[in-house]
Amino acid sequence: MASPNVSEIATTTLRNRTGKLADNVTNNNAILSRMNRRGTIKPVSGGRTILQELEYAENVTYQRYSGYEVLNISPSDVFTAAEFDWKQIAVNVTMSGLEQLQNSGVDAIIDLLASRIKNAEKTMQNGVAEDLYSNGTASGGKQIGGLQLLVADDPTTGTVGGINRATWSFWQNQKFQATSDGGSAASAANIVRFMNNLYRQCSRGTDKPDLILCDDNYFAFYESALQDIQRVTNPNEADAGYVSLKYKGTDVVFDGGYGGACPSNHMYMLNTGYIHWRPHKDRNMVPLEEVRSINQDAMVKPIVWAGNMTLSNAFLQGVLFQT
Repeated sequence: MASPNVSEIATTTLRNRTGKLADNVTNNNAILSRMNRRGTIKPVSGGRTILQELEYAENVTYQRYSGYEVLNISPSDVFTAAEFDWKQIAVNVTMSGLEQLQNSGVDAIIDLLASRIKNAEKTMQNGVAEDLYSNGTASGGKQIGGLQLLVADDPTTGTVGGINRATWSFWQNQKFQATSDGGSAASAANIVRFMNNLYRQCSRGTDKPDLILCDDNYFAFYESALQDIQRVTNPNEADAGYVSLKYKGTDVVFDGGYGGACPSNHMYMLNTGYIHWRPHKDRNMVPLEEVRSINQDAMVKPIVWAGNMTLSNAFLQGVLFQT
């Protein structure tokens, strides 16, 4: 009986998983799942950078008029674009020559590959979950620019998407530092008052936060502050495996615990209509061609992703924290 073509089986198996891997990462992450529902996961076809259009001023042509009064047709430069760098991620599915010999049947090879692919998916899922909260500085700045960059503790400094926050106040998110802005460290006794303050800052008419992400401490404070009758959960989040409560109709999601990436003593109030996940259309967690080592008896199949998380409106985002 001829030996199975391991490379061909690996390629077919991984291609059958293409799309499913990206979906699994999205569906198992609170913020990506919400962005998916709001339609802000938008693949990019290319370009030197990822351009994200944003609103930074009102249209100046609004006027009240009567009859034949001349209308204001002055050009209105309402939109500009932030430029975000491409970030790349890779996870490798490997199989040594010995493992190929030990799993010589087609079914055995497929079972082994399925196990390795499952491990790669989990690795990708956990890595992305960590990067979504990052400040983008890990691995020499090759990391995705996450919430610690986009919704910063100090929104008056730094450059985000090529725009200097010290110069442009419209590009600064809201922040509430428990001790300096609230007068004391956060606790179950004052967490709702602190949240009320930040929520008002992040609201504009009907445009309000739709997702609140918490670490262990702040979620525990909020949970303790609620009476049992107030502990309403979202079935969509519960079905996806997230622990969530409600605040003014907004989901409050626990994103801490073992391996949780939400920074300690942080709560993010997000309007996910203005936060975007921008993968390259040809690099959205897809397998590349097999790579063989020149000095090892092994097969390597990289699974790769390229893109970034971007922002189109900063002042409707907020962070409650204590350093």
